[in-house]
Amino acid sequence: MDIKEQILANLEDPHALEQLFRQDPDAFRQSFPEARRQAPESIVLAVWQERLTDRELISETKSAWLTGDLRLTLVLSILAGLCTRVILYFTIEQKIAPVHLLYGVIPFLAAYFVITQRPQKKLTVTLTILFLGTLVYFSILPLEQTDSIIMAYLHLPVFLWVVLGLAYTGNDFRSTAARLAYIRFNGEFAIVYATFAISGMILTALTLMLFELALPDQDIAQFYLENVVVFGAAALTLVATYMVKTQLRLAKSMAPWIARIFSPLVFLTLLAYLVVLLFAGSNPFLDRDFLIAFNGILLVVLAITIFSLTERVNGEQRHLGDVVNVALIGLALVIDIVALASIVFRLSSFGLTPNRIVVLGVNLLIGGHLAWILVAYGQLMCKKAAPQAIQRAITEYLPAYGVWAALVFLAFPWIFH
Repeated sequence: MDIKEQILANLEDPHALEQLFRQDPDAFRQSFPEARRQAPESIVLAVWQERLTDRELISETKSAWLTGDLRLTLVLSILAGLCTRVILYFTIEQKIAPVHLLYGVIPFLAAYFVITQRPQKKLTVTLTILFLGTLVYFSILPLEQTDSIIMAYLHLPVFLWVVLGLAYTGNDFRSTAARLAYIRFNGEFAIVYATFAISGMILTALTLMLFELALPDQDIAQFYLENVVVFGAAALTLVATYMVKTQLRLAKSMAPWIARIFSPLVFLTLLAYLVVLLFAGSNPFLDRDFLIAFNGILLVVLAITIFSLTERVNGEQRHLGDVVNVALIGLALVIDIVALASIVFRLSSFGLTPNRIVVLGVNLLIGGHLAWILVAYGQLMCKKAAPQAIQRAITEYLPAYGVWAALVFLAFPWIFH
């Protein structure tokens, strides 16, 4: 169901319309005129039309200082910075694992989404249980660096990312549009955070240089990094989230262009890489580094493909970018098949280990997702399906990543202990 259909379906539910607008204001504005034409008698849409076209109200909203959302952002960003610094102390003392640093940031991001969107109480309780449950679980895991423990640590961020998506989508967590909005948010957040982070790195370098000149006998680098940089990096996640959700339109306009530019570049790079491997005579069946590289390539291609497809407008005519995306997905599937064959060969030759089983599962998981997307894209190219089929292929598969991550960190440390 696209944004226009959701608007028409929720004419009697003002709260649902408000949540729909907050999830993706630009898409709401684009779809609103058509919805208004189909329901001209609706008083609710008449009010929304005034709201969306009132330039004075928009300017006042943009110029308002210390609004409720901004105050919330400042409080949560300070709490996230302080919490991350405390967790870092225990990490340095080797009391807890470094993966606990995630709990200095992600729960506060989830709190921001919950407070601003006010989902049902049942969903809030579920999120609380998931965060507290995983925190307690990873606190009782042994600190020994075995393969199974490391695999558990590596899969926790994936699980928490899925849980954060549940907080972002709120009551509409089953909605394709809400899940697409979450994927777009990730891309826009990365752009904003990277921009601020680069500025922060320049400020850090300048600060350290000045203090080294003023206090040549004092080494403040470690103190500054552990207290100022760590605090700022954690707090910036909340600030960047606020900017994406309420203020900046630059990231929203840049994200589609980045996706369109990088898709053909990634395809050409990947094709050149495979050609070089072929002529160099490299054997991924025996070389572990090449197998790791193949898996990294799959993750990059999956991320680029998904983000590129989320920016495809419903009803948009087929274009060259669609051909590039299909070719990129097909090439990624070829790599996935080679990687799967290599993993099966290594399992049969060298036996079962946590690392090999995890790599096999990840390849099957990503390969299944890419195959579903490719089938949906092929139907679209043959005019046998609408763009919504691709959107469903992207969003309905996302919970599978959370399930797989939970399986790895819940079962593997005990099975392979």
